[in-house]
Amino acid sequence: MRIDSAILDATQKNTLELVRLFASYGYSQYKMSKFEEYDLYNKNKGFLVNDSVITFTDTDGKLLALKPDVTLSIVKNADSAMSGVEKLFYNESVYRVSKNTASFKEIMQVGIECFGEVDAYHISEVLLLAAKSLQVFRENFILEVSHIGIITACIRHITAEDSIFKRIWKCVNEKNMHSVFEICRQNGIDESLAKPLESLLALNGAVPEVLPQLEALAKDFALEEELKALQNALSVFEGTAFENKVVLDFSAVGNIHYYNGIIFNGFVEGVPESVLSGGQYDALMRKMKKEGRAIGFAVYLDLLERLDEETQAFDADVMLLYDAAASAAEISTAVNGFQNENKTVFAASKPTGRIKAKEVYRLEKGRLMLVENNA
Repeated sequence: MRIDSAILDATQKNTLELVRLFASYGYSQYKMSKFEEYDLYNKNKGFLVNDSVITFTDTDGKLLALKPDVTLSIVKNADSAMSGVEKLFYNESVYRVSKNTASFKEIMQVGIECFGEVDAYHISEVLLLAAKSLQVFRENFILEVSHIGIITACIRHITAEDSIFKRIWKCVNEKNMHSVFEICRQNGIDESLAKPLESLLALNGAVPEVLPQLEALAKDFALEEELKALQNALSVFEGTAFENKVVLDFSAVGNIHYYNGIIFNGFVEGVPESVLSGGQYDALMRKMKKEGRAIGFAVYLDLLERLDEETQAFDADVMLLYDAAASAAEISTAVNGFQNENKTVFAASKPTGRIKAKEVYRLEKGRLMLVENNA
């Protein structure tokens, strides 16, 4: 069945465009139930955006949860003995605390997951799809890319102790380099060891400018493999319209317990926080006893609702107002006439403030009269 996009709201249109985009790259749709055993999320709270989960008891006494995340379910249900690479996209509701309302909300989330025998091309493909996904919502966007392996190496240069490592990682997450030096002083660590980390976190800019600055660091810390992986992944943007929309920002970090390698966040004009996030999560695959590597991202549609409100100016093309004398047949004929012009019609005996229409017509004594034009 062909879908008439004229009847869809902005969120539905954008979701449909994303689904078409993912399908054009060979991604298949993943469908899931709305709930999962709570134990899955309890064991992996660190992977969730928010660890608040709606739970309920099933008829057999099992504690279930409305799904706050899709990736965990996909990895859990992946075939442990699979060969090759699996490419999935999803368009699902998740149930968690919204950043906008600070209360539980049903949130439409769209995203992709690529796992199994993931190679360098697959990583670059996911990054490209992330950029194209952001473009669906705004021409003005930024995709920030980082690499956890490079950040980790700079912190390990400071300390081999896990407890200190965790404290420094927390400071990096908070973009608080001052506290990193303070931790060094408290633990008798030479502050000069933190200088490479300070230099790394200050790197933020266009790929052609930042990559050369990483070469010396890669040589000093034996990170040639990580640098090469980053160069390969970002090469897909060279000579494209996205080249000046992708930046390297090493102050952007993720959850080190699950993510590894390349991570990224997407921003669009008009929204002050990231509306897309993703990265490689080989660590989660290993934790859940799955073979292979994995990378993916999610688009948070709840954060994009304000953009939808801006673009969805009208609820209908035509509001048709009719008087008491008009017959059902006359009204139906008028409605059909507008629909034949590919216009959407809201017909009623009197106007309502809930509906905004480009044009308002009145049907009186069998005649149509344009009474308002808002286009």
